[in-house]
Amino acid sequence: MAAEAVNVKEFQELARQVLPKMHYDFYAGGAEDQYTLKENEEAFKRIIIQPRVLVDVSGIDPSTTVLGFNISMPIMIAPTSMHKLANPEGELATARAAATCNTIMVLSSSSTYRLEEVAACCNAVRFFQLFMYKKRDVSAKLVQRAESSGYKAIVLTADTPRLGRREADIKNKLIVPEFENLKGLLSTNVVPDGGSSLAAYAKETQDASLSWEDIAWLKSITNMPILIKGILTHEDATRAVEVGAAGIIVSNHGARQLDYSPSTISVLEEVVHATGGKLPVFLDGGIRRGTDIFKALALGAKAVLVGRPVIYGLAAMGEYGVKRVLELLKNEFELTMALAGLPNPKDAYLH
Repeated sequence: MAAEAVNVKEFQELARQVLPKMHYDFYAGGAEDQYTLKENEEAFKRIIIQPRVLVDVSGIDPSTTVLGFNISMPIMIAPTSMHKLANPEGELATARAAATCNTIMVLSSSSTYRLEEVAACCNAVRFFQLFMYKKRDVSAKLVQRAESSGYKAIVLTADTPRLGRREADIKNKLIVPEFENLKGLLSTNVVPDGGSSLAAYAKETQDASLSWEDIAWLKSITNMPILIKGILTHEDATRAVEVGAAGIIVSNHGARQLDYSPSTISVLEEVVHATGGKLPVFLDGGIRRGTDIFKALALGAKAVLVGRPVIYGLAAMGEYGVKRVLELLKNEFELTMALAGLPNPKDAYLH
């Protein structure tokens, strides 16, 4: 077994040691110059916490609610694709770890286990991430299957009219397995033009015409609440409120889409302000420490979502690795609240 990691960042190196280069680069890489990839983490480092002392912090409770569901910590698992490339147990191991830690996993529609298999593997609250496909009936069938399998919300990815240019995947000539959820609906066996098969597949299947008007159609086919993932501006946050979204996820797709888009933490406050408190705002991108979670909540996020660290934990130590990543972040977050003298992060002093 790999050496025990003492923080989340150490799992990345453990994962690099065990994964084939093609798969590690796929998980770790960002778009083009990877400016936004670096900035997602660096922007957190420029935010300083001003602690208060002589405050009773003996009764800190990190639990929260998301869309009315109780979870043990303000940390959810972000939708990330193809977990089986990290570990044979794939999304099943990730889901079981989330259930053990009593938090929410957002299952990617590009998962390597069927959404029904993931739903059946353990009892937990789970959301389903959706891409909009050119064949709308494919998206509709996925939504209906998710609803009948007990998923509690749809997370619509809004920032992928086309796939970002991920140069490591092009160089490595990334080959992706067939996505289990799409078997019988769409073929992922596309022939890449000398580069990444994922890019070729996305170009062939994903709908570049997706617009705000389509949210009404999506709401008409499901009773599940819809969260919109990929919002970075106050204008789009305002539109999300207008179309009746149940929540917003401030996200730049892990810096895998538009390079030189802003880090998520740098625009969080603007998005929260634009919603006027009418819906919850969540954040993903760059979360590596409990202090990062504290800063996000202080700036108005209801909770955060974690992607890459979960994959690294899964690659390094399977289900236990995912559980350990979540526990480390939760423990660091609790410690930050105690040392900052602020049991409620929304009272935090930041600059």
